[in-house]
Amino acid sequence: MVHRTMIDTEQLPPAERFGMWLDLVARTAAPLRIRSAHQHDFRARAEFVELGPIQLVRYRYPSLAAVRTAKLIRRTEVDFHMLALTTDGAGVVGQDGRQSRLGAGEFTLYDGSRPHEVSGFGDEGEQQHAASVVALIPYGAMPLSPERLTPLLAGRMSATEGLGALVAQYLTRITSYPEQYRQADAERLGGVALDLISTMLGRHLVAEDDMPREVRRRALLAQVQNHIQRHLGDAGLTPGSIAEAHHISVRSLHRLFEQEQTTVASYVRELRLERCRRDLADPALAHRPVQAIATRWGFRDKAHFSRTFRAAHRLTPQEYRTVHLQQARIVNSPASEVNSVRTY
Repeated sequence: MVHRTMIDTEQLPPAERFGMWLDLVARTAAPLRIRSAHQHDFRARAEFVELGPIQLVRYRYPSLAAVRTAKLIRRTEVDFHMLALTTDGAGVVGQDGRQSRLGAGEFTLYDGSRPHEVSGFGDEGEQQHAASVVALIPYGAMPLSPERLTPLLAGRMSATEGLGALVAQYLTRITSYPEQYRQADAERLGGVALDLISTMLGRHLVAEDDMPREVRRRALLAQVQNHIQRHLGDAGLTPGSIAEAHHISVRSLHRLFEQEQTTVASYVRELRLERCRRDLADPALAHRPVQAIATRWGFRDKAHFSRTFRAAHRLTPQEYRTVHLQQARIVNSPASEVNSVRTY
């Protein structure tokens, strides 16, 4: 599992919670000076996820206002850019004389090496908490220089369409379910995040030509793979439809996957088989017919599905299901639970 750290102020008595949050913020890569009307009972949570070159932080907090002063900046050893996604509530960010009000589903970028102000507000008269996901990106990790990124500071960028939506989905998925990813994959996951973020920022700067070709290729590949995963159940998912959805030629699509040592068809087939395996082994889906599972994941022809599955696993779909459901019953049987307790 990737390395993560969770901080929850509700672990302490109400009078100590705000102090705990101040200590937490003081130890981060970009410390801030904070004030809040909820200091008497500051219920907040932060989860830090380390992904190689970058750090992702998922925040949930009452309304607050924060400022990064020149004095705090001088105490920081590494300069960072911060890409912040508002997921609940609203926020206000100001830097270099520019100020923007942000709603849920919007990104903003600010430079940790320069003074700035950030505020967050909950919905419904501040009865609900504000929430955000922040990516801390060291200088030099992206192919765009700090000078090139200056026009984007404290601005607004959509997280609900185009590349912005893809970046938002990627960051929220990882920070919502970090336990699903292995530590060995952290570096690559961070690299994909950097490629997507760099490409999104480059688009906003109308400077995509400044992006290295390999960064653009990996970002496009991530978009294509995300599209495939979202449309696996569509029988009309073909190289032609995939290429059309991304405004590229089928030939370009095939070249994109050649560098991944696979083909488009193989990638789609393996994903579909993976989803079928998962559902066939799930006791909660034991009542569902095998063909219904196959159809759900894009295998419309029963005979074709059976041949494809058997070629991959040397078992028919029904044999695979029987074996794995039997194993699940053994693991979950009372005798197994007793033995597990005795083992420990």
